[in-house]
Amino acid sequence: MVGSLGMMRMEVHMAEVDLEYARSVIASEAAAVGSMERIINGHFARAAQLIYECQGQVVLSGIGKAGIIAQKISATMASTGTPSIFLHPTEAVHGDLGRVRPADIVWAISYGGETEEILRLINHVREFGVQLIALTGKGHSALAQRADVTLDMGRIEEACPLGLAPSASTTAMLAVGDALALTVMKMRGFKAEQFALYHPGGSLGRQLVTVEQSMMFDREKTVLTASEEMTLQEALRQMETRPHDEKLRRPGALLVAGDDGQLLGIVTDGDLRRGVAREGEAFLQRPLRDIMSRKPIHIHFDALASEAISLMHDKRIDELPVVDDDHRLIGLIDVQDVLVLQMLR
Repeated sequence: MVGSLGMMRMEVHMAEVDLEYARSVIASEAAAVGSMERIINGHFARAAQLIYECQGQVVLSGIGKAGIIAQKISATMASTGTPSIFLHPTEAVHGDLGRVRPADIVWAISYGGETEEILRLINHVREFGVQLIALTGKGHSALAQRADVTLDMGRIEEACPLGLAPSASTTAMLAVGDALALTVMKMRGFKAEQFALYHPGGSLGRQLVTVEQSMMFDREKTVLTASEEMTLQEALRQMETRPHDEKLRRPGALLVAGDDGQLLGIVTDGDLRRGVAREGEAFLQRPLRDIMSRKPIHIHFDALASEAISLMHDKRIDELPVVDDDHRLIGLIDVQDVLVLQMLR
């Protein structure tokens, strides 16, 4: 027996790889996705409207490969503004039906439309008064007949050499799911900032965090603001005597603000070095109004951090003051914050 298995492995290893067939699989699945344009019709529009108006959550269900597709569609919806869960049809009849509420919509996926577990599930959820969307390849199936809205994919030839393993059909299901989920996302006017809230981990979320969320220095705790009448020496002494969290680095700039908190100017480490090199200690006795850069480049607190990265790169600056709607200074984002963000992109 062991020897036979070894020979089988050897035969598989030595078998010719049919690259032309592999290309035909890609072509078959691409064709299946392309054919789904026919499903973008009045039924699709009604399904989108039902989901958009849903006061509960969209409950996706399917079994086998269709169940895996249903899980992905549910995940896409949940991350783009439509509350959604996946409900396994077998687990549903063993207590998980308690997850379904009358305000929900159930979206069942079955290519054949006759899957016993799915039909049993929809019989039960119908008792809750929920509306049902069906995604199937058989428009006259039992599932289609019981649905409020049926998305009929039509007949799809599987890419499997035996014509049996779900392949082209499941790829088409996924495309339809994305089309519906993202259409509803567009209807909601879902913003990049909202997307970031649901994706705090990973590069996507990190690219979509705001300046306020990413800046290390805020006016209340870590950024020294000085009046324009102070001398540079007075401002530096105030910076040194101010309580400082040793775990945090010090900012590389001194920000100048008016009595109303509005940003007036900035003095950077570079300004200090160049001034002392040019004038010696006399530079330290000069008032900030004479040495600060007025109307410095700045950024709004709710701008995306990616905008701060681009702005600092384009303007070749290391510090970027952060202001609110009234141009009041609230903090500072510097080049080290940007470097961290770039490494996480």
